[in-house]
Amino acid sequence: MVTSHVDPHQRSQDARRRVLEMALSLRDGPPGGSVDHFLALLQYRLPFWLSVLHDLTHRAGSGTVAGNLVPVARAGLDYHLEVQAAALPAFSSPNVTVRVREALRAAGFGPEAEVAPLAAYLEEERRLGRVAAGVDPEASARLLLAGCFHRAYIELFVGADLVPPREVSAEEIVRELRLEPPS
Repeated sequence: MVTSHVDPHQRSQDARRRVLEMALSLRDGPPGGSVDHFLALLQYRLPFWLSVLHDLTHRAGSGTVAGNLVPVARAGLDYHLEVQAAALPAFSSPNVTVRVREALRAAGFGPEAEVAPLAAYLEEERRLGRVAAGVDPEASARLLLAGCFHRAYIELFVGADLVPPREVSAEEIVRELRLEPPS
């Protein structure tokens, strides 16, 4: 399940191009609205976020699994906090939500774009014996991403002062996946 090597710069440029194409397909009014803001932020942040996930593949077998995943969880918290803040006003209309959803799917940015590289990393670590044999890499990848999304969502609504610091939250998310084999 290891992903093939693709030049990270090329992967980022491809992601930016696909978001731009998606943005152009959704344009139906004057520029500068909340959907444009969301898509501009997505074009800027999504390629970086995906590269963080894809770069994990090269870390399999080095460092510790938790040490490799905590920076990913931290980047996920930052990514989701920024993107959700822009998405909330953009998706005030069900029509816009459906159109963006369809465009994301057509561009290949569905949930699998995040889950696949993270699951591939966990699968490789499991193969190396650094993740417990009974761990489901895909389910664990989805849980890590869901933890990041949820934590970012809560901070957006209640404020950073009422939740643990992001670094602490990233460590908690990774620790509570309990990926390590029994000692």
